[in-house]
This record gives sequence, structure tokens and C-alpha cells, in this order.
Amino acid sequence: MRFFVSLIVSVVLLAGCSIGTTTPQLGADGKPLPKLYRISNNASGKIQFRILDSVNSLRQAAGAPSVELNAQLNAAAATHSRDMSAQNRPWHFGSDGSSPIDRVARSGYAGDLVGELISETYETELETLGAWMQEPATRAILLDKRATNIGFNWYQESTGKIWWTLVMGG
Repeated sequence: MRFFVSLIVSVVLLAGCSIGTTTPQLGADGKPLPKLYRISNNASGKIQFRILDSVNSLRQAAGAPSVELNAQLNAAAATHSRDMSAQNRPWHFGSDGSSPIDRVARSGYAGDLVGELISETYETELETLGAWMQEPATRAILLDKRATNIGFNWYQESTGKIWWTLVMGG
């Protein structure tokens, strides 16, 4: 009887295991659909420091000085990310007509704006940084030697879509 019960338990446990690989879901273009990147409330600081470390590594490799996180630039980036979501379009102008220069000044940042990078995506912050590095114009902003400060923030919609904003100041 004990043997019979052990055998049944073993069969049930093995039935719950799957051998092999799962096939990823493919989109209309034939490429795998992205996995949802959900940002938790306590991940904020980790994400900002992960971007800071990554940007500084890229800058060091390019011979540019390191940048530091700046609270005012973080606030300007957060405001713009939420505003882009409200407008449902990635662009550099706020719903009130503000430019990146206006937003940086409103945040209380004493330096000059070097540049602003934006993205509407479901990708992680590091995937987004990689995409910015592939484009000459956004790469130039990230590696600009005049930059001394960085602000980075986002807004994630309930659908998972993320609106990223990175601001460089000097």
C-alpha cells in the first residue's frame, strides 16, 4: 500500500513538471512579443542609480567626466514623463507649451540644460539606454562633456507602457 501511494504521489509530482522549452508568443512581425516590465514602487532609487552607473560607464569609455544625479532634474524628468502619458505622445513639449529649458528652470535647477531624451516603450531602462546610444543625436547628449548632472524618471501606465525622460544639465 505504501509503495502504491508513493508511486501515485511521484506520478502526480512529475506530471506537474514540464520537460522542454516553451515557445515564445510571436507578434505580427514574427518577433517575440516583449515581456511586461512592471516597475515596483520601491525600485525607484535602484533604477535611477542603475542608469547613473551605466551612463557614467559609457561616459568614462568615451573620455567624458562622470555626472551626478540631481533632484531638480529628476523632478523635471518625472513631470515630463507623466505629461507625455497624459498627452499620449512622446515629444519634448509639455501640454502647457513648455520646453525642456522651461521645465528645467521651473524645477529650480541652477545650471544649463544640455539635453533631454525621451522614450515611449515597454522596455527596461537599460534597453532604452541602449536604444539611445544607437542614435547619434541622443548618444551625443549622453556623452556631452559639458554635462555634470543627470535627471532620470518615468511614468508607467496601468497597461505597462513606460514613458522615460532623461535630462542632462551642466
